[in-house]
Amino acid sequence: MSALSLRYVALGDSSGVGVGARHGGYVEHLFQRLRRVRAGVGLLNLSVSGATSATVLSGQLPKASRSRPHVVTLAVGINDLWRGVEPHQFESNLEQLARGLAGTGAPVVLANLPDMSLAPVARLATHFLPIELISARIASFNEAVARVVSRHGLIGVDLHTPSREELPRSPDYFSPDGFHPSDVGYMRMAEHFWPALHTAAERGASTAQATG
Repeated sequence: MSALSLRYVALGDSSGVGVGARHGGYVEHLFQRLRRVRAGVGLLNLSVSGATSATVLSGQLPKASRSRPHVVTLAVGINDLWRGVEPHQFESNLEQLARGLAGTGAPVVLANLPDMSLAPVARLATHFLPIELISARIASFNEAVARVVSRHGLIGVDLHTPSREELPRSPDYFSPDGFHPSDVGYMRMAEHFWPALHTAAERGASTAQATG
């Protein structure tokens, strides 16, 4: 193998970029943690602030496919949620992303959506989108994520369940804009991602070594 033993490629939105924090998003936290347990780890972070499932599909997937990743993470959907994308269209986009990423041969880690109805910004949005509707849309999106994970044998990460416990009692989870996580929030996201990413990285590195 070359000096680069594990190429980690991340796709997603502002949470992958780290908007709202001083020390990067969950992707940077995961990368640093990988570096502590494995030599020769490289990162290609394709995440873009404001990305939707459609723009990840059109703009990030082609770059990921060309990059020959050993492990991939994907977290997207919050911008689809707020912009009124229908759950069936979100699922269709995820389906195409899953098929495309499968073509890389790398293990893929796909996260569902945290409960953004508990975010401070949700209270500001209630004049045009009731909390009950936000919660219902999140549930529909997460059902779509679960189906895609199951159909394609992906490694799922549940951000929703822990968010329902953490957000009500963690005023420091969000940055001052009430939408993007803070450094604390991104660290917690990374903690939830880590077991799945570690498993995927070990699998991806083994495959890469076996194939030369």
